Amino acid sequence: MNFYRPAEIGMPLSEVDTPALILDLGAFERNLDRMDASLAGKKIRIRPHAKSHKCPAIAAAQMKRGAVGVCCQKVSEAEAMVDGGVPDVLIANEVVGAAKLKRLAALAKRARVAVCVDDSGNVSDLEGAARAAGVKLDVLVEVNVGANRCGVEPGAPAVKIAQAIAAAKNLRFAGLQAYQGAAQHLRKVEERRAAIENACAKVKQTTDLLAMAGIECEKVTGAGTGTYLFEAVSGVYHELQAGSYIFMDADYAKNDWTESGIPRFEHSLFVWTTVMSKPSAAQAVVDAGLKASSVDSGMPRVADAEGAEYLKASDEHGVLKLDTRSKLALGDKLKLIPGHCDPTVNLYDHFVCIRDGKVEALWPITARGAVL
Repeated sequence: MNFYRPAEIGMPLSEVDTPALILDLGAFERNLDRMDASLAGKKIRIRPHAKSHKCPAIAAAQMKRGAVGVCCQKVSEAEAMVDGGVPDVLIANEVVGAAKLKRLAALAKRARVAVCVDDSGNVSDLEGAARAAGVKLDVLVEVNVGANRCGVEPGAPAVKIAQAIAAAKNLRFAGLQAYQGAAQHLRKVEERRAAIENACAKVKQTTDLLAMAGIECEKVTGAGTGTYLFEAVSGVYHELQAGSYIFMDADYAKNDWTESGIPRFEHSLFVWTTVMSKPSAAQAVVDAGLKASSVDSGMPRVADAEGAEYLKASDEHGVLKLDTRSKLALGDKLKLIPGHCDPTVNLYDHFVCIRDGKVEALWPITARGAVL
């Protein structure tokens, strides 16, 4: 398929067609540096979540700075990462169904691949797929540490599944997946810290029981952008899965970061849009609607146009409310900060990478639409 290219290398930002997904390379690189600086001296590894960016070029930039690999949510995402040169992928999710399991096992022939389980029946299915492919799969038990989504309950239920993995000839127990996703957007620092303290207690309960059962837990992995430093200093976690820190979105900007120790990462990801109609002095319409920016976590925020608020979205249109400060006119272009970065990225074929007002690169979003 020949994808439409919204920009060309060297083109000024003003000439980039809209809607487009803009990545400010300066802010992006500073975010990478801030993450590194915040973890300096700590015995912790970072395995960023690729569901945020779906782009092997970004994964490569993260690994160049020391990431051990990436996380993915889907087998198809993992395939895209491995095809793009990523040698170590954790599917931080359950994989269920014969077709997906066959693909997972085949992928393990080409890269180091790990997967999560929360059910003994899934362990049996993984063993069968790995045996048929002639591979040995790393498997982590996902423990429910408070997100109340996937995951077996901590303690004895988790140990029982770990024992099933350890008994399987073609599987290797590789540790625990312990992601407290519900904590990431709790607005107050003390709320997020308390949620992670509770998660750590559940992990410790489980690792203590694993040790009593004679099962070594070599790795506990989890954490997100809103809490990762709490996990990093806990003495319980070994890997951090923060992903959104490279971009930041309007929803994360609502968090209080004061005295959290977590740096204030910059907005680096924007939807570039054009004013396509101005029916009155109090209203403008842009060409970025639901198909250009996800609104599941709220409307996008106008980044660089004073007196304008993104009010509502339909399929192809975004309605802006204007006050007397606004100077927007028909044909003007502006940046929007997405409400939620991950699903917004999934709407585009490329990042249009900008430095000093010009297009420096186009990075394909290779895993766009990878939902299997």
